[in-house]
Amino acid sequence: MRAVVCTAYGPPEVLQLQEVPTPTPKGNEVRVAIRTTTAHVGDTRVRGFRVPTLAWVPARLALGLTRPRNSILGMELAGTVDAVGEDVTTFKVGDEVVGFTGFRFGAYAEYCCFAEGGKPSKVGILAAKPSNVSFEDAPCAAGGGLTALLVLEKANIRPGQRVLIYGASGSVGTFAVQLARHFGATVTGVCSSANVQLVRSLGAEHVIDYTREDYAQSGVVYDVIFDAVSKTSKSHARSCLAPSGTYLDVDKASNDISVTAEAFEFLLGLMDEGVVRSVIDRRYPLAEIVDAHRYVDQGHKKGNVVITV
Repeated sequence: MRAVVCTAYGPPEVLQLQEVPTPTPKGNEVRVAIRTTTAHVGDTRVRGFRVPTLAWVPARLALGLTRPRNSILGMELAGTVDAVGEDVTTFKVGDEVVGFTGFRFGAYAEYCCFAEGGKPSKVGILAAKPSNVSFEDAPCAAGGGLTALLVLEKANIRPGQRVLIYGASGSVGTFAVQLARHFGATVTGVCSSANVQLVRSLGAEHVIDYTREDYAQSGVVYDVIFDAVSKTSKSHARSCLAPSGTYLDVDKASNDISVTAEAFEFLLGLMDEGVVRSVIDRRYPLAEIVDAHRYVDQGHKKGNVVITV
């Protein structure tokens, strides 16, 4: 099969399209013929080995010394089940599915295997793709959408609360705006000038252009502030956060969220009903994965970058 192999840590050019053995599903595994994946920021960070200095040694031990231990990156996918092990009961050949591999990776390829059962954090998570969700939109929910949902759940948002989403035009932020609005909050999005209309179209009642205005000086007090890009700080937000308010940083909060099948199916259900949608900035074929990573590295993508396999 064709797969993109990360040959070393470094710039996008370390990614190379190669022929590798097609995986054979074990007794409890499902093999997916992948239609689409994404250039997820998690993939680009691992490829470039962008970690804090103090975490350098443990990160190398965990991920791999000279290149990722699983050299085929890719965390999100959508496709069709094309083979199942003899012990599989949930899926059958022909089922359309969407999956999140997490740090197992493996989605930058024509095929990927998922184990049925077990903890999603260990074996990944696979769910039926809703009929009203396209193969391009579906994988976006697996990363940014699921992260937004699980982090926002920590705030227990209630109707009528004021919620600010910093980085509202990114892969996590675009979902966070829609989810917070669905939970009944009055949503303020913070983004650049170019993305104001996009964020407003997602349901934000107020949009702050950070190039012109400091959200912390707006005079509005928020019940929840969610930094969806880890580019502001709690100390900066303190002046506009309610005394009993909740501050969430996506990088820190993501360290202790528990991915569950129930949360994934809930999110996909909202997409199936048209309550939540994916935002896609650009699309690339698998052969142009280097260009896709180069674009994501610029740090200005709107929503998601989808890769067609």
